[in-house]
Amino acid sequence: MRITIERSNLLKSLNHVHRVVERRNTIPILSNILLRADGQNLDMKATDLDLEVTEATPANVEQAGATTVPAHLLYDIVRKLPDGSEVLLATSTDGGSMTVASGRSKFSLQCLPQSDFPDLTAGTFSHTFKLKATDLKMLIDRTQFAISTEETRYYLNGIFFHTIESQGDLKLRAVATDGHRLARADVDAPSGSEGMPGIIIPRKTVGELQKLVDVPDAMVTVEVSDAKIRLSIGPIVMTSKLIDGTFPDYQRVIPANNDKEMRVDCTTFAQAVDRVSTISSERGRAVKLALSDGQLLLTVNNPDSGSATEEVAVGYDTDAMEIGFNAKYLLDITAQLSGDEAIFLLADAGSPTLIRDTAGDDALYVLMPMRV
Repeated sequence: MRITIERSNLLKSLNHVHRVVERRNTIPILSNILLRADGQNLDMKATDLDLEVTEATPANVEQAGATTVPAHLLYDIVRKLPDGSEVLLATSTDGGSMTVASGRSKFSLQCLPQSDFPDLTAGTFSHTFKLKATDLKMLIDRTQFAISTEETRYYLNGIFFHTIESQGDLKLRAVATDGHRLARADVDAPSGSEGMPGIIIPRKTVGELQKLVDVPDAMVTVEVSDAKIRLSIGPIVMTSKLIDGTFPDYQRVIPANNDKEMRVDCTTFAQAVDRVSTISSERGRAVKLALSDGQLLLTVNNPDSGSATEEVAVGYDTDAMEIGFNAKYLLDITAQLSGDEAIFLLADAGSPTLIRDTAGDDALYVLMPMRV
């Protein structure tokens, strides 16, 4: 294999692909990236056996061929080469090493045979549809923060995507929960998604996908089966295994009869919560919300360091009540709201609270209270 390629093109593709590679691997080939030069393209592939990303990038191919080299090492080398430079990639005659040369810099990397590189065979997909990258980004952005990190409840370690009828329209819905809070977001279901199986996309895949959908006006082709998902965005193709588990019936925890409504300026509220929670020894401490007519009093008590209070003007004209929440969870949710105001629908101090946005996007949040 012998090719020359612009550094910027090589770096951009490596940036997308190399992140999949874990830094510590018991299987040496999984530390490597597969490079295949053919026609006028250099194809790159990386995998951790659960997630695979491939990308094709234009290159001047003098001699076709394929090899695998250490992913993070190649990325670091290319990253440190000067802007605007051309990079030569050439394998030795015995295939045991690859030269990376640019200007006066020259590196030699150890290769492993491409035949050892695993292939995450996709199989057949039952449903295929196209989705705007902005819609997919919205679904991920609004829900990702609520993914559970608790390994024992592995079926919560991702975002649950499914189609559902809502107010007469078919929606593509994303839901994530860790048992303390729940985030739900909808977009109009794209043609072809009807009847797709409910799927749980793992946290790592979600994180990588979030970086790739940051392209305005792009369309994402989504292919789904019971066990895998494949997403194509331009020259990038991501294939991932799905979490093999049953997502809980989240509908049951979304309160329907919360009749106490509080409206509050989102920024003012978030800044006040952030200020009073400074007194907490760790951010998991509860902040108490005391509601009365037109007034909200935020209180944090920490036996070790003191207490903090702040008053915020709110739209509220029902019975006075007190309720406690995890300060970090409140901040996570308010960070997702795009409207000026947050709407809190409350029942009592022991029941889950519903939080909505005034911006009118189809997202809602449920937060479990804490004892204060």
